[in-house]
Amino acid sequence: MTEVSAFDRALARPGSLEPEKQRDPRPLAGIACCMDLPGREDPGPPLEEELPSGHVLDGRFILREAIGRSGMATIYRADDKATGGVVAVKVPLLKMESDPVSYGRFQREERIGSALSDPLLLRFIPSDGSRSRPYIVTELLDGCTLATVIHRTGPIPERDALRIASVVCDALGHMHSRRMIHRDLKPGNIMICRDQRLCLMDFGLAAEIESGSGLLAGFVPLFGTPEYMAPEQVRNKRNDQRTDIYSLGVILFQMLTGVIPFKCEDPWASAQMRVTGDPVAPRSINPSITPEAEEIVLRAMRRKPGDRYQDVEAFQADLDEPGRVHVTGLSSRLQAPRFRLSIQGTPFLVGIGIGVGFLLFLVGVFLVLTRHH
Repeated sequence: MTEVSAFDRALARPGSLEPEKQRDPRPLAGIACCMDLPGREDPGPPLEEELPSGHVLDGRFILREAIGRSGMATIYRADDKATGGVVAVKVPLLKMESDPVSYGRFQREERIGSALSDPLLLRFIPSDGSRSRPYIVTELLDGCTLATVIHRTGPIPERDALRIASVVCDALGHMHSRRMIHRDLKPGNIMICRDQRLCLMDFGLAAEIESGSGLLAGFVPLFGTPEYMAPEQVRNKRNDQRTDIYSLGVILFQMLTGVIPFKCEDPWASAQMRVTGDPVAPRSINPSITPEAEEIVLRAMRRKPGDRYQDVEAFQADLDEPGRVHVTGLSSRLQAPRFRLSIQGTPFLVGIGIGVGFLLFLVGVFLVLTRHH
């Protein structure tokens, strides 16, 4: 069975098509850090020659300006001639189009994003007919990412941070009900809109929950953002909804303290640290955090998936009513990370080690033969 059919089966599963619950149209109303936001972030310098203003894609989308850039794509504000509205058009970099893995991720994002429908998830706009080049069309969001909000404010007040995390749980709940997990949850993929909406974006690494690791999983390249990966992602083990819960726990840690756990100059070294140890207690960084909020963070970030919240509903229940949380003293039982080299956890470093060892072996053989002659 191909990957496409697996996704289609997950997205169309009859048991997942439950009626959408009523949602607050402005779930972030009243949160100070979510007000007076810039309507757009600085997109940064272009990574390659970009399409000019006025360029028309397939006779329908008139590109106006670049409003976002990443290592994979450029996002343009565009006019939609078919509807008269304004949209966002994401065009992959040319080097990404020629890379099968990156291009597959781009295709996956559109396929999953088009199948998911929820006010808290980025809305994808269908464009029929053949295309002159790959691109994705979505709604145009007015606001900035949670990463920018944290950078501007530093630690977010506890009540507001718990509320934001609760709304993210709502967004994840829709994905998980369709048997899909995000797998790349981070502040840069959470949009805080100026109308007090929250929007979860970027489904390029989303996967079907039932998808497990194969025999060669430990040798498959790792994808995601190392600072927010769950331990099972670092080890290339099976991922499920608890993987997203861990990543949201990291985000909550960052919102409450202003820093990310397991800080290290090498992001992959920081990823390995979470496999062998726990984060520091959030209250050791920000003493104003309540013991209940600290307990919530540490429970979401337990190394073993079975020790975490088992679903976003349980996580959200504690976020919404922190006063009912039973403080078990997790902060007093934290273990400091220790470095451990493993093929699954650090395939790049192991590859270097094997390569160096092989070269030393060849040098040794050469010296022995030279001496013999």
